Amino acid sequence: MNILAIGAHPDDIEFGCGGMLKKMSNAGHDIYMLVMTRGEMGGVASVRKKEQEKAARFLCAKKIIWGDLKDTHITTDRDVITLIEDVISDTKAEIVLITYYEDTHQDHRSLSNNAIASSRYIKNVLFYEVPTSQRFEPNVFVDISDVLEDKLKLLSIHASQVAKTGVDKLSILESAKSCANFRGFQARVKYAEGFKSLRLLLNP
Repeated sequence: MNILAIGAHPDDIEFGCGGMLKKMSNAGHDIYMLVMTRGEMGGVASVRKKEQEKAARFLCAKKIIWGDLKDTHITTDRDVITLIEDVISDTKAEIVLITYYEDTHQDHRSLSNNAIASSRYIKNVLFYEVPTSQRFEPNVFVDISDVLEDKLKLLSIHASQVAKTGVDKLSILESAKSCANFRGFQARVKYAEGFKSLRLLLNP
């Protein structure tokens, strides 16, 4: 399958669905990443770009696409919707993973609303969570127990962001592991990623 993960900033995808993507990549599926900004408000754009490209290589992603929008200025409009539609078409995406629309960060909210419109003809669309997600109640889970260390490696590649959690002495690695443990408990496994389905087509 072709899987497209869409993030507003470098490292959003890795936190929200890095484990699932690693499992899918290991299984031979094609991974594509669309990153809308270079995260310049949270660091140096050139550094964050290099970190994202290195993470994509670790995932064995088929391609990383840059939206080249301005960090903190993603708007909900026709141009952004068309940009995402074009990437969905070009990658022939069968599963689309996007940020959740209830979020304290305006870029995540706007991106989610754009992507909902852009993916309206896609059969499988899942929202993933990030640390700023609010009222996120997953109804789909992926067991990432066997790739947890790979997910933490993906996040550690974004070295400029590891300590930027807004919580004293808490790293993004600790945050991701705690989240995976909690979602795992909900799913009755040790570590999991949780997703909320916009659409999910099962083909037994």
